[in-house]
Amino acid sequence: MKYFTAEKWFTKNRYGEVRPRIVKVAINVFVWLAVLVTLLTQFPLGTIGAGERGVRLRFNAVTGDVLKEGLYVRIPFIERVITIDVKTQKLETDALAYSKDLQTVESKVALNYHLNADSVDSLYQEIGLSFEERIINPSIQEAVKAATAKFTAQELIDQRSIVKDEIKTQMLNRLQNRHIVIDDFSIINFDFSTAYEKAIEEKQIAQQTALAEKNKLETVKFQAEQRIAQSKAEAEAIRIQAEAITSQGGKEYVELKRIEKWNGSYPHTMLGDATPLININD
Repeated sequence: MKYFTAEKWFTKNRYGEVRPRIVKVAINVFVWLAVLVTLLTQFPLGTIGAGERGVRLRFNAVTGDVLKEGLYVRIPFIERVITIDVKTQKLETDALAYSKDLQTVESKVALNYHLNADSVDSLYQEIGLSFEERIINPSIQEAVKAATAKFTAQELIDQRSIVKDEIKTQMLNRLQNRHIVIDDFSIINFDFSTAYEKAIEEKQIAQQTALAEKNKLETVKFQAEQRIAQSKAEAEAIRIQAEAITSQGGKEYVELKRIEKWNGSYPHTMLGDATPLININD
């Protein structure tokens, strides 16, 4: 038959069916690729990176064996290893709460945390890998609400460090048995309602105005005290001068001073006991 003359391009199977040879090649390639992928995915050796831990599963059940950094061996097709990051992570989130005086408070907070490296197997078994959504975020929301309710809006502003410590304490109480370690906690921002922020602004303006008026009053008071002191000094000077005049001859001293200030002109009329001045040229 003709197809036997083109064995390079065609082949005949045991059922007598004629197929192109390329089909057989494609099947062989697919089989080898499947074998290679299986070997790669089920390779019995693996590594745990720096700052990570491995949770060994056997038939998808947690074995309690926590793998540290480095090389590990597992049983193919039976065991697999889940790698979990235990380095410090940062989580920022928004939280809505109400103050003690019922003011709306929108907070933005940041939490630095890491997973307890020795109990990541329990974390995976109890919570899974979605621990931020399931545990951490709800804990932050509840801690912020509980702490904020203990302070007035003004105290939240004035006592920020105390509020921060209170929220952190609330977080510790909620996460201490959930295999999560808190490294640090910070309040990025507090936002209040527009009406309250306007009231605060008006209060600050009033305080600044009152301070300016107080400063002005202090200035006036100081100037008055200066004038009083100056008047007292002038009065004291007059008193001392009067005593000096008396001690130096009284009327004679006054007459001497008048003569010292005389401009050379004679008055046409003289009253009292004033001593006349004689023009010797006449």
